Amino acid sequence: MTKLSVNINKIATIRNARGGNTPSVFEAAINCQKFGADGITIHPRPDERHITKKDVYDIKPIISTEYNIEGYPSDDFIKIVLEVRPEQVTLVPDGPDVITSCAGWDTKKFQDYLKEIISVFKESGIRTSIFVDPIIPMVEAAKKCGTDRIELYTEDYATNYAENKENAILPYVEAAKKATELGIGINAGHDLSLENLEYFAEEIPNLAEVSIGHALISDALYLGLENAIQMYKRLL
Repeated sequence: MTKLSVNINKIATIRNARGGNTPSVFEAAINCQKFGADGITIHPRPDERHITKKDVYDIKPIISTEYNIEGYPSDDFIKIVLEVRPEQVTLVPDGPDVITSCAGWDTKKFQDYLKEIISVFKESGIRTSIFVDPIIPMVEAAKKCGTDRIELYTEDYATNYAENKENAILPYVEAAKKATELGIGINAGHDLSLENLEYFAEEIPNLAEVSIGHALISDALYLGLENAIQMYKRLL
């Protein structure tokens, strides 16, 4: 079954809006795992607008599933990941001023750069994944970067799902087939929801993991965290 990693950034966003420690991202991580999540994802940013550096370190000891830290590979980010040693690091091409991830890597243009960074993480036994658009040449170049997995950036799929889900899924199916052919693991994330997740998971071959934050945490406000997680799990 495809694993569900819950991104808890939005919990930190709510906490930071008021200050203090309510809601607690520490307790959120514990409860997400207790309620069935297969992993916890966080995305620390330089301005600490949601997850802080302290959060990254505080959460590590209570991870009983898998810890996935995603972010732009700045020197500071690399240092944190090597110290914390999560099960997986997901590299995204976001600059510090980006509100949320909005594109995959150009794995051809940045191939040497990514190859060097990925080798550092792999030497420390950390599984690597890189954010890519569902474009065959980008998947092929990702292989040359040495990554263990790719994370398919699914915003286009989510945006076009309601209008024509068959057309929306097609480039992702082809990208996943190419990744499998090349021996690369497949993750996916961004704007996956209760509406569009089941079809995506059914159609994408060898989908190892989805990372979902915004939609799941939003659903939890109405449905409760445990119920929301279980609803997403059933779709997988």
